[in-house]
Amino acid sequence: MRTAQRSMLAIAAVLLVPGLLLAQANNEDSRKVSGGGIMIPGWMGKIDAKEVTAGLTLNDAKLSMEGGKMVVTTGPAVTYWNPANRATGDYTVKATFHEPQYMNVNNHPHPYGLVIGGNDLGTANESYLYCAAYGNGNFIVRGFGPAPFQMNGPRGEANPAVNKAAGKLQPVTQEIAMTVKGNTVTCAINGTVVGTYAKADLVTAGKLKSTDGVYGVRFGHNTDATVAGLTLSKP
Repeated sequence: MRTAQRSMLAIAAVLLVPGLLLAQANNEDSRKVSGGGIMIPGWMGKIDAKEVTAGLTLNDAKLSMEGGKMVVTTGPAVTYWNPANRATGDYTVKATFHEPQYMNVNNHPHPYGLVIGGNDLGTANESYLYCAAYGNGNFIVRGFGPAPFQMNGPRGEANPAVNKAAGKLQPVTQEIAMTVKGNTVTCAINGTVVGTYAKADLVTAGKLKSTDGVYGVRFGHNTDATVAGLTLSKP
């Protein structure tokens, strides 16, 4: 009987270890970036509330411009925007995100992507929607209203259109576009629509004030990547 009990305990321990390791990875602390801050005139930013609670500030992440590309180094999870970048009606916002060394400062994949529909940004009443990709082939569509909300689940989903890095420290690039057209909002990654959402499900109590608003970029914590070609187009 004791032998059987010991065997059952050993099996339970083996099953428990991967879960513990995953939990530890997902609880990775945000680092502080040396020489951080916003180095691009006209741009602003805000880190997530939980990062503030952890004692971090906007200057613990860095936004700069090098060779015509925005360079983002985090630090705390952060959203960056320029108030002059505003989209209304039907539109498409797109940009190309490049992670030169996948997972170089983290122990699990972290996302980066586009923000649209930004209103009251930088305040307690802000609202916006974002679509972000991971270098492991996954993507998420989430937003902030009175509280954070998720449009494709807490962990997002995989899609063949999302590029995968060949391995840790290898480069990976994602072209992300968010389109508002009529009654729908779509996210396309590398030329393929990966998510379509009814505007009525987004512009509602507890979520967005409007799909009209400021656009920008968002990065998860502990990430190094560049942004090129952030542009707005109208139909």
